[in-house]
Amino acid sequence: MHHDLVLAGHGVRLEPLTEAHAPALAALVDDALWAGMTSPRPDGVEGWRAWARAQRAAEAKMVFAVVTDGGPDDGQVRGSTSYYELVPAQRRTDVGSTFYGRAWWGGVTNPACKLLLLAHAFDTWGFQRVALRADARNTRSCAAIERLGAVREGVLRKHRVAADGSSGDTVYFSVTDDEWPTVRANLTARLASPGA
Repeated sequence: MHHDLVLAGHGVRLEPLTEAHAPALAALVDDALWAGMTSPRPDGVEGWRAWARAQRAAEAKMVFAVVTDGGPDDGQVRGSTSYYELVPAQRRTDVGSTFYGRAWWGGVTNPACKLLLLAHAFDTWGFQRVALRADARNTRSCAAIERLGAVREGVLRKHRVAADGSSGDTVYFSVTDDEWPTVRANLTARLASPGA
């Protein structure tokens, strides 16, 4: 889905993904970082350009490049994230298809991005539910989602086939509009004290 939505704050900017982001994404992602995704890792810059085109063409999906906002590294690509299964009539979306270069693991990038995406979904669109999910084998991602304050809903067994052909379970999480004020306060506090 082509879109012009830009979300910015806490040192990151989510801007519409374009083919221009492909060289930076190609440099960030290797096989180990891509493990657990359901599609093969794009190969080289041309592969990433094709991936960007396919992401933008997907229905009910808004895909973003995650870039540095401000400072000497303004515009430096850190990764990508998305709204997907976007169903405004049902007041819900998923947030995911997220990856960052290793330099930004464990820092403020993920909580900043999630705060921006959740705030827009709940406060601007008026949604009642945002779901997040991860391959159950990806314990790092599952822990990061739980740390955001999302509620673990359950596991869908043999729900996904990884790029290597192996079957995996999907762990589902969500944040509802009732929970959002607490989640927002916790994320805001984390970003105010990034070492905490």
